[in-house]
Amino acid sequence: MSDSCNRRGNRPQSVRVGNCASSTLTLSTGAPQGCVLSPLLYSLYTYDCTATSSSTIIVKFVDDTVVTGLISDNDERAYLEEIKHLENWCQENNLLLNISKTKQLIVDCSKKQEQHYQPVRINGTTVERVDSFRYLGVDISQDLSWSRHTNSLAKKACQRFYHLRRPRDFRLPSKVLRNLYTCTIQSILMGNITVWFGNSSKQDRQALQQVVRSAECITHTELPDLQTIYYRWFQIKARRIVKDPTHPNNRLFSLLRSGKCFGSLKTNTERLKRSFFPQAIRALNQGN
Repeated sequence: MSDSCNRRGNRPQSVRVGNCASSTLTLSTGAPQGCVLSPLLYSLYTYDCTATSSSTIIVKFVDDTVVTGLISDNDERAYLEEIKHLENWCQENNLLLNISKTKQLIVDCSKKQEQHYQPVRINGTTVERVDSFRYLGVDISQDLSWSRHTNSLAKKACQRFYHLRRPRDFRLPSKVLRNLYTCTIQSILMGNITVWFGNSSKQDRQALQQVVRSAECITHTELPDLQTIYYRWFQIKARRIVKDPTHPNNRLFSLLRSGKCFGSLKTNTERLKRSFFPQAIRALNQGN
């Protein structure tokens, strides 16, 4: 479940450009736009907004909040109670939940007959249930497939070919065109790549690789394939987690008694086996 929160308050604000200043406007919500203290104030203000159950997690990022819950044996009580607790916390702290932007996404990969889940209600309004949701630039589908996300990436990347064709027409060096590709197109294809690439389908990867090949034709230079980029980046990310004892997933990288290899994670499904942490541990062990 995702939502957006607005802070109630009264803050005078004006805009100054050179010697000209606008009239003062009293804001009833939020903090002054661009205020350097806003991130710190938000973190302090929402510090005590935490999960109350071991089967639920509350993830806060800027003004977006996500509540995730593990439903076992069709028991939704902990998940629904967590949402109710968040609703009460917002009311007590003068925060408004934007219900129109709040969505519910249920991930159920079991082969059993579809279960009937209770609708989520906030302030008497039923939260819309969706089959996919875009969170922090990643399209998450209820079946955990990544076709929707990769299609979105490919479309967005192709729209930026213009930034390569125009400089090429001016006969800029291949090195410059390669740098432009890295900044304008590869940066899109690499977005959160450690999250989705491992479990993307062969067809999805081929579609993205076709974008790279098209860019090679425009720039007349060889470009790194996505598999190489993914392998390099998830190793970098894994090493950062290993070196950071405060990272919530640092405990997953536990050394064996020999002190040379990390213990492998138990994976019962191919989806979990191809996900970030099991792959990262195998790669680090091979590097050792």
